[in-house]
Amino acid sequence: MDGIAITRLDAADAQAARPALTRLLADAVAGGASVGFMSWSEPADLARFWDAVAAEVAAGRTLLFAAHDAGGVMVGTAQLQLIARANQRHRAEVAKVLVHSAARGQGIGAALMRTVEAAAAPLGRDLLVLDTDEASPARAFYNRLGWHEAGTIPRYALMPDGRDCGSTFFYKDLRAAG
Repeated sequence: MDGIAITRLDAADAQAARPALTRLLADAVAGGASVGFMSWSEPADLARFWDAVAAEVAAGRTLLFAAHDAGGVMVGTAQLQLIARANQRHRAEVAKVLVHSAARGQGIGAALMRTVEAAAAPLGRDLLVLDTDEASPARAFYNRLGWHEAGTIPRYALMPDGRDCGSTFFYKDLRAAG
C-alpha cells in the first residue's frame, strides 16, 4: 500500500471527483460487480449516482472516502451511510467499497474498510452493516476483516448482465471488535 492516501471528501470534493468516481464505478460494472448498475447503464447514469452521493454528503447523511495512489489517481472509494431513524442511530451502512481492478491486491480495500470503521466510532455508530454478491471474492474479504455473515437472500439483486444475484449480508459490532 505504499503511496496510497485515503481522504474524506466533502460535497465540493465529491463533485470535483465525479469523473474519477464514475470511472471507478464503470470499472466495477465492467468487471461484473453487482453494485446497482447494469452493463447497459450509460456513463451519465453513473455520474448522476455520484451527484446524489454528493448531495447526501452535503446533507451529512453520508461520509465519502477516496483512496489515491502516489500519482494522485483515485484507485478506490467507500461510503459510510448514516442511518437517521431515531431507534437506529447506533448503526451505519458501508456501501460502494470499490477498488479499481488494476489496483487490487495492494491492501487498498482493507485500508478503506479500516478508515470507514474508524470514522464510524466517534459518531456513535458502533454497529455496521453491508451486503455483497454471494459469489464475489468480496465475501471472503469481509470475512477476513472480521465481519460476520448474517445470511444470504437469493435473487436479491441482478448482476450487470441481468442474471440473478444473491446478496450476503454482513455486520460488525465495533464494541466487540475493539
